[in-house]
Amino acid sequence: MSEAKMKELRSDIDELNELLKQAKRKRVQDFLSLEIRKLETEWINLKEASAKSMEVEASPAPSAAPTPKRYQIKLNGYGWDQSDKYIKVFVTLKDVQSLPKEQVYCVLTEKSMELRVENLDNKDYVLVINKLLEPINVGECHWKQKTDMVVIFLAKSRPNIKWSHMTEVEKKFDDQRKNRFKPEPEVADPNKDPQESIMSLMKNMYETGDDEMKRMISKAWYEGQHKKKSDTLDL
Repeated sequence: MSEAKMKELRSDIDELNELLKQAKRKRVQDFLSLEIRKLETEWINLKEASAKSMEVEASPAPSAAPTPKRYQIKLNGYGWDQSDKYIKVFVTLKDVQSLPKEQVYCVLTEKSMELRVENLDNKDYVLVINKLLEPINVGECHWKQKTDMVVIFLAKSRPNIKWSHMTEVEKKFDDQRKNRFKPEPEVADPNKDPQESIMSLMKNMYETGDDEMKRMISKAWYEGQHKKKSDTLDL
């Protein structure tokens, strides 16, 4: 009974996803997305309950080897790129192309992405990315299984807007790091000798410059010193 209901739910989910792709109005898209997430949650719960029930009812033969237990692995590593319309997330998983499509899917919201890969070499893989930098259009997102890789296409709600980071947290951390190493602005000192400021500037240019810059500064300094001595002799 639960297996028939799971098939029915999966058919409903697939049909709602097709409707979501055709929906134009945001309110309709949000409504369909919410219904899809509800049905996907129900489908996952039924699948887990069915698996547990089968484990209880099964009576392994005395000589049979024990069935290895499946366990979940949380993924952290991924790559990403972007076009005007999509944020593309690349997740490397060996042999993922061999799985049926229903075992590789995403649960999406406007500001989050969750990839689920079920029963790949007796393991379940999950990648969760929360607090995306910009909102996404759930109805236009999709994903593909490639050789040893899953590619998720997150549709930008604001096309042509370039993302500097994948998440809000990454951007905040990067901004804090840049501010920490940003030099304090110099406060002008009215009593400071202008000649001293010029010498300090030239010294900094000499220390950070290339060979040509160092040669030019040395020449200018030498000529300046020579001119000072000539002026003194003329006096």
